[in-house]
Amino acid sequence: MDPESFFGSLTSMDVLGLVAGTLTTIAFVPQLLKVWSSKSAKDISYGMFILFVSGIVLWEVYGWGIHSFPVILFNVITFILGCAILTLKFIFDRRDQNEKPD
Repeated sequence: MDPESFFGSLTSMDVLGLVAGTLTTIAFVPQLLKVWSSKSAKDISYGMFILFVSGIVLWEVYGWGIHSFPVILFNVITFILGCAILTLKFIFDRRDQNEKPD
């Protein structure tokens, strides 16, 4: 499918979904950058992020079920960002635990 026919087939609801997905996905970038630059994720809740990533997986299944490109696209990206934050939290928490004097 060439880009011209793809973009020409987008409905106003697809565009709305693309804008909404862009905004909600980009919202996680500052958090990821802060965790990365500070090398700390002590204020990040494992419970919240595990629930969040689980919800993203369900949204992804839903997106495939309804064949919604915006839902599929942005939930894949958000899943990657959420997993990156969780991974950094695990790494930094483990490092901090190992640095504590006995």
